[in-house]
Amino acid sequence: MFIAFFRSGILGFGGGPSTIPLVKKEVVDLFKMMSDEQFSDVLSIANTLPGPIATKMAGYIGYRVGGVSGMVNALLATVLPTVILMIVLLTSLSEFKEFDFVQGMTNGVVPIVAVMLGVLTWEFLVKSKKNLGWNKGAIILVFSFLAIVVFGIHPGIVITFLLVLALSLPVKKPEREEANK
Repeated sequence: MFIAFFRSGILGFGGGPSTIPLVKKEVVDLFKMMSDEQFSDVLSIANTLPGPIATKMAGYIGYRVGGVSGMVNALLATVLPTVILMIVLLTSLSEFKEFDFVQGMTNGVVPIVAVMLGVLTWEFLVKSKKNLGWNKGAIILVFSFLAIVVFGIHPGIVITFLLVLALSLPVKKPEREEANK
């Protein structure tokens, strides 16, 4: 667990959003600590809570997989790279910040993060089609886009609204369960 969150923490340049695809790759794809659906749930809930998303996800996933010691392990692995890199890079970066290669490295990471977030977005769209269908998924997508981008509503409020709405709507039982009755 430490390795999974340490790698995500050390490679997650730019903060929380850039670490989400890395955490997913480690937790879901590589170490199989949880399924895609479980990760989506963790991500949704973590987005509604205040604070850095990487630590919220690490704390919950660590606790879920390894109890309190797993939580501490995952949190340390997530935070430790940032602390070490801040100390090392901030002291040395101030001396080299004018060099072109340092500015090039910083600028070169931005498209990579955009691609990682794009891949994660596509995976969530495909998953929403499977779980909701295109019509419901498109309605939620358009509603969320309008609320967040056009009206400037905080994403946490939009997610909370959609969670409350989902909890208040009646649940349709799958056809298999109804046939077995």
